[in-house]
Amino acid sequence: MTIRSTFPEWIYDGSPIDDPLGHGDRAVRFLRALKHPKSRAMKRAFQLDDWQERIVRKIYGPRDEHGKRIISTVVLLLPRGNRKTSLAAALSLLHTIGPERVPGGEAIFAASDRNQASIGFREALSIVRADKRISAAVKVSDATNSAKSITFKNDGTRLETISADGNRQHGRTPNFVLVDELHIWRGRDLWDALQTGLDKTDDALLVVATTAGRGQDNIAWEIVEDARKVARGDVVDPTILPILFEADRDSDWRDEAIWRRINPGLAHGYPSLAGFRRHADRAERSVSERESLRQLKLNIWLDRSTNPFVDMAVYDQGNAPIDLEALRGRPCWLSCDLSSTTDLTCIAACWRNDDGGYIVKPWFFCPGDSLRRRAEGDGVPYGLWRDDGFITPTPGNVVDYDYVEQRIRDLCDDFDVQEIAFDPHMARQTMTRLIADGLPAVEMRQGWVTMAPAIKELERAIIAGKFQHGGHPVLRWNFSNIAVETDKAGNQTFHKGKSTDRIDGAQAAAMAVGRAFVGESNVSVYSAPESPGLFIFH
Repeated sequence: MTIRSTFPEWIYDGSPIDDPLGHGDRAVRFLRALKHPKSRAMKRAFQLDDWQERIVRKIYGPRDEHGKRIISTVVLLLPRGNRKTSLAAALSLLHTIGPERVPGGEAIFAASDRNQASIGFREALSIVRADKRISAAVKVSDATNSAKSITFKNDGTRLETISADGNRQHGRTPNFVLVDELHIWRGRDLWDALQTGLDKTDDALLVVATTAGRGQDNIAWEIVEDARKVARGDVVDPTILPILFEADRDSDWRDEAIWRRINPGLAHGYPSLAGFRRHADRAERSVSERESLRQLKLNIWLDRSTNPFVDMAVYDQGNAPIDLEALRGRPCWLSCDLSSTTDLTCIAACWRNDDGGYIVKPWFFCPGDSLRRRAEGDGVPYGLWRDDGFITPTPGNVVDYDYVEQRIRDLCDDFDVQEIAFDPHMARQTMTRLIADGLPAVEMRQGWVTMAPAIKELERAIIAGKFQHGGHPVLRWNFSNIAVETDKAGNQTFHKGKSTDRIDGAQAAAMAVGRAFVGESNVSVYSAPESPGLFIFH
């Protein structure tokens, strides 16, 4: 199957852009009349290059039969250094002091935090102050630790900056919202508030201007992926304008032709080509620099970990749905990463495939009382995962181990469970009760001796396309968080990339696959008496 390109060829092909009422031309003329303090053009005129002009005309020109703007959402995926902030600030002013303003209306510049929001505000303010006429026509609020705003005195139209780390913003009714660098937003409370606010008015406009991010469990991935579907024609929605400058995942990051294609500003002297080459030189010597270049300058959406266990595109090949009913009666191996009472806990079940692969089904648990706080801290949609049945909140502010233990017992009733592997660190009491009732609980310590062979077998299965996980989103998030540590002998263990990352499901999956690999005999070189790593309870 041929995957259609999402690249915005229309920016360069010279194709006509509808402008029946002249609003596209009007917007261009307004932007060109602005000044910028850093501009090298005559009289410091705002630099609106050809590719940017085409974008402006595409947003504001096309109209429906009632004269309303067709475009209501713009998704601009643009690498760092291509003057995204300058264009965003100019568009914000177009809706504040320009011909797109609504008298008494509200324009919003929204960012992840106050510092990021202030970058866009400073850019807009510098444009305002570069022209004495504009500066005299507006009122500026720029006090420390207060809301920053620019108000057009003539009719009260107001541009204000808000951030996702501030107070909740429900009740807003904006006409224009510029969402800056969505890929670093944590949580979606502000996003939802702004979306519902925009829906209150006709002819509102949302512009998302962002660089590529990491992981697929965030609002930015959701929005960009939807824009990709529109760009490919998989979804027909004329109200969404996708402008996606992103290189293919397997592109040669050394190829300067790709640099120029993905960075439209390079043809006009920005970003610095010499700086680009210096970054590429560092990338030859450093994996982290290479990943930075691919993400920030080629707009390749990366996995969360900078030292990933496997390519997540390969991992995703195991997304086929799992039929649990068909697995009844087949040998099953359980593992449980029984984490601290305030953290994420996972039970993983594993079955052998006929082709030498594995089927793994996880069940996740977390404290119910801290679900919102956890979503904000980890930056992932715990609430949606709960609603969709991918995670189970247990009552209270800690994980209820008794609840998890009962789920294990239920699984033992439903399936032919051969073993239940535990890291004994948190599981002594649970294991003791299970063993007393005749259930096959075993210890599997989290050291090199036991985990390295399990991880090696898991890696083999994933790379070979023989690891079926059903596309479980929490498990995928855990796998994308893995930072691998390798010893001199090439053995690997899992670590979290950052303190907020969770890998509990991946750890449990590796344990279950490792025990399934050993098989029903319960005999392995890793259970020899001289090995302290694994003890089998009979």
